Parts: sequence; C-alpha cells; structure tokens
Amino acid sequence: MKRTALLNRHLSALVAELGHLDEITVADAGLPVPDGVRVIDLAVVAGLPTLFQLISALRHELIIEEAIYAGEASKSLAAQMSAEIAGWQAETGKPITLRVLSHDDFKARTRKSKAVIRTGECTPYANLILVCGVPF
Repeated sequence: MKRTALLNRHLSALVAELGHLDEITVADAGLPVPDGVRVIDLAVVAGLPTLFQLISALRHELIIEEAIYAGEASKSLAAQMSAEIAGWQAETGKPITLRVLSHDDFKARTRKSKAVIRTGECTPYANLILVCGVPF
C-alpha cells in the first residue's frame, strides 16, 4: 500500500505522469470542463473536499512553478490562495509565480490541462491552474 500522503489512486497516477510545464486544474464544483479533458471528480457534497484541502494534499507530492487564478475571485479568496501558494513555495524551496487571468481566459486555459480535479468547493472562482515544475 502507498505510504505517502496522497492515497487516491487517480490523483497518484496523475501526479506520477506529469512532466515539466504540464498543467492541472483544481476546480470548484461548478467550473465547466472542456471536452476531451480528463476529470477526476472528488466532490462528495457541497464543501467536501474544499479547494484548500486538496491543495494541501497535492503540496506533499507535486512541485509547481506557477499557479493561476481568476481575477474575479474575492479579495479574501485571492489572499487565501496567495497565502497557500506562499506556503507551498516555502515547503518546497522552489519559487512559484502567482498569475491572474480573467475568468474567461482562465476557462479557456483549462483546455491545456492534463486533468481537472473537481472538488466540492462552492466558493465562486475557487479554481487554480497548477503548472508543474521540477524538483532540481
């Protein structure tokens, strides 16, 4: 049995196959998923799991160099996402660029994602695109 933090077999397989500059989207319950993009649906009920619970789990196994969110996010949500990414950066010791796009551009960018991971998050615009980095 897997020993590290990430127990979900679909997430573990996704992380294992990602390479430098590959992108994944961590999505709230309502973000539309483009045709042809794989969905890993973790939503159980409204609010479970949250975006930040999933981000916390991914931090243990994924190196990123960029995170992208929609500028329409509330100031408090944007601050929360910024703090989470700062914590990720501190944990990995790798610089992470935080970028903001319009929600329309964000949705268009999800077409590049290797997968969209759907959470039970119901906060408007609680979505992050994660761009993979390298551990060296």
